[in-house]
Amino acid sequence: MKKIVECVPNISEGRDEKIINACADAVRKVSGVTLLDVDPGKSTNRTVFTFVGDPESVVEAAFLFSKTAYELIDMTKHSGEHPRMGAVDVVPFVPVANVTTEDCVECSKQYGKRVGEELGVPVYLYEEASSNPDRKMLKQIRSGEYEGIKNKIYKPEWKPDFGPQEFIPESGATVTGSRFFLIAYNINILGTKEQAHKIALNIREQGRKDSPGRLKAVKGIGWYVDEYNLAQVSVNLDNYLITPPHIAFEECVKDAREMNLAVCGSELVGLIPLEAMLMAAEFYMKRENLFIIDERQMIRLVIDRLGLSSISEFDPDKRIIEYMIEEKAAEPLASLSVRDFVELVGARTSAPGGGSVSALIAALGAALGSMVGWMSYGNKKFEHLDGTMRKLIPQLHNKMKELIPMIDADTNAFNDYMIAMKMPKNSESEQKIRKELMQEGLKKAVNIPMSVMRISDSAWEWMLKMAKNGNISSKSDLEVGAKSLETGIWGAYKNVEINLPGLEDEEYKKNILTEADEILNNAKRNSKKVCETLLKRLQ
Repeated sequence: MKKIVECVPNISEGRDEKIINACADAVRKVSGVTLLDVDPGKSTNRTVFTFVGDPESVVEAAFLFSKTAYELIDMTKHSGEHPRMGAVDVVPFVPVANVTTEDCVECSKQYGKRVGEELGVPVYLYEEASSNPDRKMLKQIRSGEYEGIKNKIYKPEWKPDFGPQEFIPESGATVTGSRFFLIAYNINILGTKEQAHKIALNIREQGRKDSPGRLKAVKGIGWYVDEYNLAQVSVNLDNYLITPPHIAFEECVKDAREMNLAVCGSELVGLIPLEAMLMAAEFYMKRENLFIIDERQMIRLVIDRLGLSSISEFDPDKRIIEYMIEEKAAEPLASLSVRDFVELVGARTSAPGGGSVSALIAALGAALGSMVGWMSYGNKKFEHLDGTMRKLIPQLHNKMKELIPMIDADTNAFNDYMIAMKMPKNSESEQKIRKELMQEGLKKAVNIPMSVMRISDSAWEWMLKMAKNGNISSKSDLEVGAKSLETGIWGAYKNVEINLPGLEDEEYKKNILTEADEILNNAKRNSKKVCETLLKRLQ
């Protein structure tokens, strides 16, 4: 799964478009990074940038972005309403997908080290990246702002985490660290500001003076929006894993109902991680006993249940972070048309080859099993099987989804080995490093087709159950699916077999070959079982 980190740096410039554009261009030039938003403020004289990408690329983009800002912004001439202490004021790294807070702490430290050492700017760590309780919160570090740095930076307790312990007039100092993804979210209430605020006090963690609120990691107030002609419970969800948007929404609905008030949808401010939307989908699917496995349909369900288009249209492709990032670059082969893929296989190149084709064939086998399930589910003739199909279809659908990325993974698997082959071998140490990396590359070239075999092997249980229960009119489709799954496993086996001899780890080779032989034999047996089961149903 793709790792996604969000970076939300703030610069002390919100009026000069040339400087703002130059900083944005510095981010755009980094491969693997997508600039999502640039939000300048003239009165605050401050601009907030938002970009995402894999951890390594995001750190590189943050560094080049900062380098540009330091070169163009002179803090001796800066004034603005927002608290600030440097040309690049704060650079938080935020986990979005398949990364942890710890991963983002490491990003902030890598960034801070580079800025301190290569650019000579003092850098302080904050939030999760800081181990100093007196320098944990941003407001603690920013105290005194830019004007106060020259007096406190020379004190022992204010030695920067990275960079020189000296006042740099033009750049000031920078703060970096990691925080969790913050979701700004408003629930629409057909009532007064006071009524909305009462609900906010009930649900926010701080609650009232005499009692805490119900929801953890939630800040909230009530206000009235003349433009919308309604009140809103406006909340910041500091950690959507603790309190996700749908829980905040349902709690507001509960309180509003007790107050005889109507809730009229909600409004997301800014962007949201896909995970938060899928959590909401799972909640409503479970509560309403719904059967939905298509991700886009799940998103539509959430948009409807939360009323996310009640103020303005909620476009998933522009509001969900993962959907805003171009995914084709990560899976160039799987994203090709059928014609283009087939012609590429038939071209005068060694890749894509048998490994990628095997992964595709196996994926098609699982897909046909899922299809037969859909040909049975919701069909009046097979209504009694709906419960069974609800269990079988997701299993085969998920196997199909797991196998699709293997099409590209197999082609990429041999790259590490080829790179290692080209490494210098002039000395003993160079030869040793080259040999170790070649062995690691070969293991990767074995592990990818083994993954294809393991995923495919785990599909047989569900293919057999589909053969016993699925729409018999789709008999030939399931037979083709079973044979495709068997062929995909056989092809992946051949890719394992051809790469094993080059490995020197005899125990690893023995274990892999034993497992691969077992999966191959299992495929022959189960493919035959599926076809025999279908044939018996016709007799």
